[in-house]
Amino acid sequence: MDKIIVKGGACLHGSVEISGMKNAALPIIYACVLVEDKCIIENVPDVRDVALSFNILRSMGATVTPIGKNTVEIDCTELKGGTSKREMVQKIRASYYLLGSEFGRFGEANVAYPGGCDFGGRPIDQHIKGFEALGGTVNADCDHVQISSEFGPRGTNIFFDFVTVGATINVMLAAVLAEGTTIIENAAREPHIVDLANFLNTCGARVSGAGTDVIKIKGVNSLHGCTYAIIPDMIEAGTYMVAAAATGGCVKLTNVIPKHLESVSSKLEEAGAVVDEYDDTVIVTGKEKIRKANVKTHPYPGFPTDMQPQMAVLLCLANGVSYVSEGVYEKRFRYVEELTKMGAVIKVAGRTAVIEGGKPLHGASVRAVDLRAGVAMVIAALCAEGTTEISDIHLIERGYDDVVGKLKTLGADIEKVTVPDMIG
Repeated sequence: MDKIIVKGGACLHGSVEISGMKNAALPIIYACVLVEDKCIIENVPDVRDVALSFNILRSMGATVTPIGKNTVEIDCTELKGGTSKREMVQKIRASYYLLGSEFGRFGEANVAYPGGCDFGGRPIDQHIKGFEALGGTVNADCDHVQISSEFGPRGTNIFFDFVTVGATINVMLAAVLAEGTTIIENAAREPHIVDLANFLNTCGARVSGAGTDVIKIKGVNSLHGCTYAIIPDMIEAGTYMVAAAATGGCVKLTNVIPKHLESVSSKLEEAGAVVDEYDDTVIVTGKEKIRKANVKTHPYPGFPTDMQPQMAVLLCLANGVSYVSEGVYEKRFRYVEELTKMGAVIKVAGRTAVIEGGKPLHGASVRAVDLRAGVAMVIAALCAEGTTEISDIHLIERGYDDVVGKLKTLGADIEKVTVPDMIG
């Protein structure tokens, strides 16, 4: 069993390069299923979810070949639809993008129900609504989702009942090779939606409106290969920004898009940090006194739910009472129990956490309950007095490229260790 061991008290200083965005890389990887040609994808993050996605495609007959640091060639010419392995698919949430890409390419799909972090109810009803609007017949149970159709996907108009990133992506994947035009209304606006559209268009698709709440897709007969670079990961960047502010350090983040970070930057400044933005660089300087702030998560361009646990750690160090409200997922506060082991004073009522800041944190044995909560424990450990052991770190490694190595370069006293499993 691997653990992360952190000795707290060090201020983070230096420069860190941000990796490619996991949430952009995953849909683009599955979009390669639509392309009967070779695609070269650059700036690919070295994280578990990406590696697992590559293995899923390989198991279906695709060729995935590393051709340099953070660059891969994906050839799905010989990929066979409906052949993904259940035990692999159920380890990752993003595997449900196979539904849209298989339906788009083969006119049918058969994929095991996805896995991923447990944030409460994460239904795929809007995905199904989209597939049915495109002409598919969907049969879904707790194990598999199957889509069948007589003629393949056909262009249509779809209005989502609520903003959903996953369903927006899945309908885009299913519609790019459909006959006719598809219009998605109440679409998600996240940067990785735009990145997927840009990738598809580079392959010959005709997608417009990505980044707004109306996306129009004019179907084409086929897609060709391309070379494409993934955008920087705004959640990884935001995480190091919070870590800099929480430790009272000064960190320069390179390979970022500052506009994607505006909601995080705004809250950090409200909490007393200084954020300086440049073309593709952000510098965050923490101050000795952290101010209280109220945070509510929203779909982009609002404050991201994937930054909520990290921000909660910062507010544990602030003077006064802060309120953190979760507007996206219903069970995103499971990490609170772990933070209280470190001395945090937090009360949760429904989707709101009341944080009584200013209480010193101390080292403890804690675990990562999900990806973002896990890295929040790392930030808390950096700020705590004493030593913290964090277990279940495979969840952190799902989405963070070399988090231990990057923090060490910033001056953190942090190590990844392997502990023998207890027997009996």
